[in-house]
Amino acid sequence: MLDSNSHPRFGDKQNSAFFEEFLPRVLAERDRCGLTEMIGGIEAIMISVEPGKSIEYIAELSLMTPYHYLVTLDSLKHLTHVLRIDMDSPDLLLREVKNPEYSDIFRSLNDLSPVGAQRPHSRYLGEILRATNRHEVVAQQQAREFRFFPVGQLADLDLPLNVSMSQPSPYTHNMVGYMERPDDGIRVYQHGDCVILPEAQAAYERGKDMQENLGIKDLILPIDHLATRVYSQNREVALLEYLALSSYYYWGSYDIKDQNSSTNVTKNVRGEPESRTPAKVFTANNLPYCVNHLDHQPSPTETFVRNYGPRLHHMALAVQDGQTRDKENIDFVVDAISSQGMGFLLDTVGSREEGLKQIFSSASTFSSLIVEYVQRFGDFQGFFAKDNVAHLTYAAGLEEGVQARMAQ
Repeated sequence: MLDSNSHPRFGDKQNSAFFEEFLPRVLAERDRCGLTEMIGGIEAIMISVEPGKSIEYIAELSLMTPYHYLVTLDSLKHLTHVLRIDMDSPDLLLREVKNPEYSDIFRSLNDLSPVGAQRPHSRYLGEILRATNRHEVVAQQQAREFRFFPVGQLADLDLPLNVSMSQPSPYTHNMVGYMERPDDGIRVYQHGDCVILPEAQAAYERGKDMQENLGIKDLILPIDHLATRVYSQNREVALLEYLALSSYYYWGSYDIKDQNSSTNVTKNVRGEPESRTPAKVFTANNLPYCVNHLDHQPSPTETFVRNYGPRLHHMALAVQDGQTRDKENIDFVVDAISSQGMGFLLDTVGSREEGLKQIFSSASTFSSLIVEYVQRFGDFQGFFAKDNVAHLTYAAGLEEGVQARMAQ
């Protein structure tokens, strides 16, 4: 039996007595009842974009990531484009509503926030996890008071019917879904008609041709981690909630004092590489915004949450270790993509001596998501360097602050 409490812990963030009591209990009970064994890694990542913007986003992702356009699921209310690397990495499901006036629970979540409301259909929806027995997993989770959309609501929301979807989290506003797949089977989504859209195929080919011409096609690797930002008071419960819903374990938390925040990491309990099932990161202020003025504390993380709502902030992709034309591969990739007009929030931070280099792109105009690139050197196994995270958080906060002022 898997032992979710057997992994070493990293970091220097001090957690509450509540968290330290319930963390081992949540993981031990999940192991005991068989949920850890039944729940696998991330099968798919769901993102929604504004009407008419998914084709441009496919072109952007084709340049900036290793994803390939596979097929479009044409359903009553949405076009859902399936992007895939291979069966060893999660799919991307890009969901575009057909009617700009369409409203559902996801749009309502955006409407609650001043900047989020400017792109009412653009948001990260959540992950779909693999399950060996989907109905048993859902039954056990419902017995633990987790709520799922009934089949009728799934159909009304125009979501795949072979996926069981939780209702959005009160802490992260993300969903968690479960689907079954045989070990030797391919991922199939029971959702609409499968079509190859010529405009989607053309956008994909443009992006890949550009990747090839720039010489970066083989340098960008699959997703390394997914980072969600939450309110300070929800940091610990968001972690416990995701650990209860998944087969992840608590890797640890680092206190980024310069930015009044902490970075909190969970990883798959089976020890699979992040390329197969990305780490899940939760970032939160150390102190709530309402007391920051007393000691003049910065608040980039909570400012983001107040402006956009709790949601995914960025998805990080690994970069192949090595050098190209006397540059570290990450610098070569960033320079190449920058030459095509994509902005970045700062220069790469970190070094070979520190073990890794990282950088944030500007937020996509199509999904509001930031892409992070991370290159680890040699056998470095760490998740990040604290100074790197401080620089990245500060740079992201500057851009998000500008966007917030424009929304007022």
